[in-house]
Amino acid sequence: MAKGKAKGPKGKKVTLKVAKNSIKITFDGKRRLDLSKMGITTFPKCILKLADVDELDLSRNMIKKIPDFIEKFQNLRWLDLHSNQIERLPETIGMLQNLFYLNICNNKLTTKSLPVELSQLKNLRTLNLGLNQIDNLPTTLGALKELQEVGLFDNYLTTIPNSVAKLPKLKKMNVKRNPFPQPTEEELLIDTIKRIEALYLVDEKDLCGPCLKKCQEERDKLNKLKNAVPTSLRKPNFSSLMTPNSTAKDNQAEWR
Repeated sequence: MAKGKAKGPKGKKVTLKVAKNSIKITFDGKRRLDLSKMGITTFPKCILKLADVDELDLSRNMIKKIPDFIEKFQNLRWLDLHSNQIERLPETIGMLQNLFYLNICNNKLTTKSLPVELSQLKNLRTLNLGLNQIDNLPTTLGALKELQEVGLFDNYLTTIPNSVAKLPKLKKMNVKRNPFPQPTEEELLIDTIKRIEALYLVDEKDLCGPCLKKCQEERDKLNKLKNAVPTSLRKPNFSSLMTPNSTAKDNQAEWR
């Protein structure tokens, strides 16, 4: 019988020289450290000596933990951690006050592993939490007043807090493939009534032929809606979320 604990995948070791050679200049003159797709299993400590970079890409690796010293990267405006095996985010991530883009899609995050300190990222414009295991969105994210795009697809959400849904600058929210409850027949009818801007009551004899026909058609549509039988509710199966990189390929084009 083998002695000791079984070790996980060793992964590739990133040296400072490799990291320096991985720095690229973006179209707007910013320094991006690109360590994506390198088989990294742990956050490389050596890159602390490059903590002045503006952008950091550690996507498509096998990283499980983001260390507390992420706060040292004070210049970061762009952080991409998608398609890893991250189970929690450190509280110190809230110290990255210049961050305006954060992608942590396709990991193993739950509601409990999202720190309250995320709400301190006051300049954040894009936040991608898709393809995780989040069943309840923290209402504190409503403090991110600059947020314009939010990715919440492929999670376990059943509701979206008003504090998030009503963010003043929000332009895009992707909530596809979450187990939201189906609207009831009554809710559908109420929504239809709310969309009517003006209502005029007249006798049929006072309407011209085309107008009468149009009114009858609209009435028929409403009757069909009232008689519609709601589809059976099915519990979604998100088994593929347990394997990082499983379906991110299909979704990342929207967020990169």
